[in-house]
Amino acid sequence: MPMWNCDFDNCQKPAVRTYGECTLCDRHLCTQHLQAEFHKCPAWEDAESYDPAAGEAERRELTQLLSKINTPALASRASHLRNGIPCSIPPLVYDRAIRSSVMGGMNYHVEIRFEDGVSWLARIRRSNATSPPPDLRDHIIRSEVATLQFLEKTGVPAPRVFDFDFERKENPVGVGYILMEKMPGKSLRWSLLSADQRKKVMSQLADIYITLHSFPFQSAGSFDQPGTSHIGSFARESLTDYHPSGEMRPLGPYSSHEQYLIATLRLTLSLIVRQECYTPRAVDAYLIHRYLLDCIPAILSQHTHDDGYFYLKHADEKGDHILIDSSLNITSIIDWEWAHTAPKSSAFKSPIVLLSVSDFYAGINTLGDDEAIFAQLLEEKGNPELAEIVKRGRILHRFEFCAGYDLADWDGFLGLFQGLRNALDSDAHLDWEGWREMAIRRYAHEEELRLLLEEDRGRG
Repeated sequence: MPMWNCDFDNCQKPAVRTYGECTLCDRHLCTQHLQAEFHKCPAWEDAESYDPAAGEAERRELTQLLSKINTPALASRASHLRNGIPCSIPPLVYDRAIRSSVMGGMNYHVEIRFEDGVSWLARIRRSNATSPPPDLRDHIIRSEVATLQFLEKTGVPAPRVFDFDFERKENPVGVGYILMEKMPGKSLRWSLLSADQRKKVMSQLADIYITLHSFPFQSAGSFDQPGTSHIGSFARESLTDYHPSGEMRPLGPYSSHEQYLIATLRLTLSLIVRQECYTPRAVDAYLIHRYLLDCIPAILSQHTHDDGYFYLKHADEKGDHILIDSSLNITSIIDWEWAHTAPKSSAFKSPIVLLSVSDFYAGINTLGDDEAIFAQLLEEKGNPELAEIVKRGRILHRFEFCAGYDLADWDGFLGLFQGLRNALDSDAHLDWEGWREMAIRRYAHEEELRLLLEEDRGRG
């Protein structure tokens, strides 16, 4: 059973993940009904038509979401948790002008203000075509809560959790939520910092790395039981399958990085064949991920520092997950949705924010200036092993980017993929067309590829 069936009239084909999730018409569509003959929404490339439609779709979505929130019940619950201290919630009205301060791509935040000056946030999951099914949504919420509860024990700056609930009949608030501490500070804007300012922030990030390194786990996966440090299955849409019975089947947990890499790539290959992902470039996506599967031994050979344990890793390290004050002190690491445990080589390579973006996408594999300073800081703090992981992290960065990459950004992908093959010294002399022809010959014996090629020729 797919994660979603196509919403087009009388169609029961599997909807395509990501490409088939249209927030404009709020539908999940299969590969056939994504075609312009059936799907009339403007493409994002047509900004003149797309932007107004996207704004209107967002207004509809959030107006409906805010109307479901029982603010008196939410305020009553928050006040009860603070022994009756009164609190208030500003009127909930969609205002596009303040959207960036109250919401992200997946969550909306409602501020709760107590009479003694304390502020909390109610973190509420948005609901549109990109949202996961309810069972997976609740698994992700549960995991984020458990992750934040674990972090409170470590000293890593992160919001404290006070309460959570799911969207269910017994929940008087009307929507699922996480009640958490509102952290001070503003999102980090790395490109605006001077070299000295960057070094100050990196020194604090190094301290956080060192702290998380002191909490090893036995398996790769996500926290899944609030109030415990239990590691269960991964809590992320891209790492979840569904059984024909409709039962959710998230991947993991795993006792080795090899098991994890094989399972994730095999799931992607299966989804490609089942027309649940990458349908616009199914053959290309299959060849890429089949090649990545073959690369696993070479990738693992780079993991000389792995010790059989796994360490907590943030899933989105572009920089806006870091809050800083006016003195560049890190006040919090936020947005722990999708967090998971990973082997040392993955958990402690450079955060994405430190990469030289232009060099990375151009296929250049030398260490960037910020990464070199970060490695030096780790070494100066007495952690040469973590420093070495940062210095040797490029291959794994490229591998992880290529696996599951959005091929709509085709030019960006080509640079990443060439950089990976350069780093591995694997078919590096070939351009994309030459590599593609070679890969088709290499995997020609596989029935799945033959079927995809036939379908591709049929569409042509």
